[in-house]
Amino acid sequence: MFKYRIPTILQRLFPNYTWKVKTNDKQLFLTFDDGPHPEITPWVLEQLSIFGAKATFFCVGDNVRKYPKTYRQIIAEGHQTGNHTYHHLKGWTTDDLTYFADVKKAEGYINSNLFRPPYGRIKSSQGAMLNKEYKIIMWDHLSCDYEKKLNIDYSIEQMKKVKNGSIVVFHDSEKSFENLKQLLPQLLAYYCSEGYQLLAIPQN
Repeated sequence: MFKYRIPTILQRLFPNYTWKVKTNDKQLFLTFDDGPHPEITPWVLEQLSIFGAKATFFCVGDNVRKYPKTYRQIIAEGHQTGNHTYHHLKGWTTDDLTYFADVKKAEGYINSNLFRPPYGRIKSSQGAMLNKEYKIIMWDHLSCDYEKKLNIDYSIEQMKKVKNGSIVVFHDSEKSFENLKQLLPQLLAYYCSEGYQLLAIPQN
């Protein structure tokens, strides 16, 4: 898996997926995967509120089932949500029918036409089918906040190399929280100081 930045050549190989938002304005699109979590997600929402930022939360259906109040808080505070499957399935190792059924099950809890494949790993057959109903959202900048021995300073430097329309990935999960607590406030402050608007990904 590519770390921090996705090569342009890879993005061109899969043009039906959204890697960046097309804009000439100073806009960034922050995303958070794998929640909601009853403690971590509210902390993320608080940080976003401090900086007047909006974001898109790609939620695991089973987590929404377990923590509906947290999911409702995301929406109530003006953020966007997206489908991240029900069981956080890896498309490469899951047969298509099982994968589609899992996405459909998540639909019962997540009302959105945005979809992000867990791990960014999805077969072309799965992508072709889901593209009929969803905007498949990938990214061009990945914080790697889930790494146990993450070099925080290096991650921050890489995440500062965003461009207009960049989609940036963080995780509101237990695995990532220690790193996220260091990364997110610093990067939010930096992006705002550089004049970026921090927006949710539009559904249309």
